[in-house]
Amino acid sequence: MLLAGAINAALAVIAGAFGAHGLEGRVTDRLLGAFETGAQYHFYHALGLILIALAMAQFSGSRWFPRAAVMMQVGILLFSGSLYALALTGITKLGVVTPFGGLSFIASWAMVALAATQAGQRHK
Repeated sequence: MLLAGAINAALAVIAGAFGAHGLEGRVTDRLLGAFETGAQYHFYHALGLILIALAMAQFSGSRWFPRAAVMMQVGILLFSGSLYALALTGITKLGVVTPFGGLSFIASWAMVALAATQAGQRHK
């Protein structure tokens, strides 16, 4: 999980740099904004994966942390991936995928909350 988070963080930085330096002037401001939003959320959730990895090490035994990590990775692929693809191709229909990524992010954070609740109950 820590490795996945680190790789995703590096990819998010690369995407952000590419958006700032490689896309400016080549795509519309709207598409550039979509790409930048994808990079921001990619980075936030890469940090989320790292947080989950650290929490898993501290509070082993929860079935929710691994599920949250998988759901967070799905969210990165669907949310950020669809925004990257939208910006690079201009195919607006790709935007229909983005909300599913957002729902995956919400589900992953809810699973982190469940895992934290369980961990808190075990350590009373």
